Amino acid sequence: MTSLAAIMTDATAGDPISGLRWTHQSLRKIVGALHRYGDDVSAPTVRRLLRQQGYALRVNRKRLARRQEPDRDAQFRYLVRQRRAFLRRGWPIISVDAKKRELVGLFKNAGQTWRRTPRDVTMYDFPGDAVGVAIPYGVYDVGRDQGFVVVGTSHNTAAFAVAAIASWWRVVGLKAYPEATRLLIEADAGSSNGKGSRLWKVELQAFADATGLTITVTHYPTGASKWNPVEHRLFSRISANWAGHPLDSYETILKHLRTTRSETGFRCRRASTHETIPLGFASQKARLRVCVCIDTGNSQD
Repeated sequence: MTSLAAIMTDATAGDPISGLRWTHQSLRKIVGALHRYGDDVSAPTVRRLLRQQGYALRVNRKRLARRQEPDRDAQFRYLVRQRRAFLRRGWPIISVDAKKRELVGLFKNAGQTWRRTPRDVTMYDFPGDAVGVAIPYGVYDVGRDQGFVVVGTSHNTAAFAVAAIASWWRVVGLKAYPEATRLLIEADAGSSNGKGSRLWKVELQAFADATGLTITVTHYPTGASKWNPVEHRLFSRISANWAGHPLDSYETILKHLRTTRSETGFRCRRASTHETIPLGFASQKARLRVCVCIDTGNSQD
């Protein structure tokens, strides 16, 4: 259909080698334009013809980095060497990060779930209508394939991040690694545990002084947070479990965390909802409630 090709010419871009094409035109607009050319066709026919010519509905792909770390490959090789060295000696390795800040209240949560009728939620996501905020901070034990989650109720700060790690060490680490003298922490380059945060370093030093651990921190390159194990081993499963469910209370969040599981063995094995931990080893100015901890692996302890 010559008229269809003419219509798509100005709206087409693509790779001349792969032949991939896409367009910003909607089917309704294309059908209308074809009618003006004198072609009386329906939208399903246009869809079929476009697919035959290599067109498809596409979404934007986040693949362009603002800047590329010049030593990116060397950084990843160093991360792997450190991880293997610790694993060979049986020393603890944890991958850490904070999940997206969630408003606690009757708000829409992305995703779908099987229900007889839709659940009504508030029309606008105003923070003032929220019960509070929830900031899940994950600690994933690489060697034992287990996870630990602390849900913060205020701000994602370096003091909160180290307090969450300290809680993991007290509840899980001391029992799992009673002879350990070293700890490897894998973290993103930014946020509360970022490489440029001076408070993160101060709080970690205070934690090391309190426990006697020699702590090594490795940061993933900028823009490589998805390679951090805590992202795809822990947070992805939590997000899938509460998708489509309004997080209307802290207890609802805890229940979703407790019931997070997969066919490959991921499951909640124990939870603590009322423990308190110091918010900041260096400052000792406030306290924070630990909302939940979950184990994800297959250990028998």
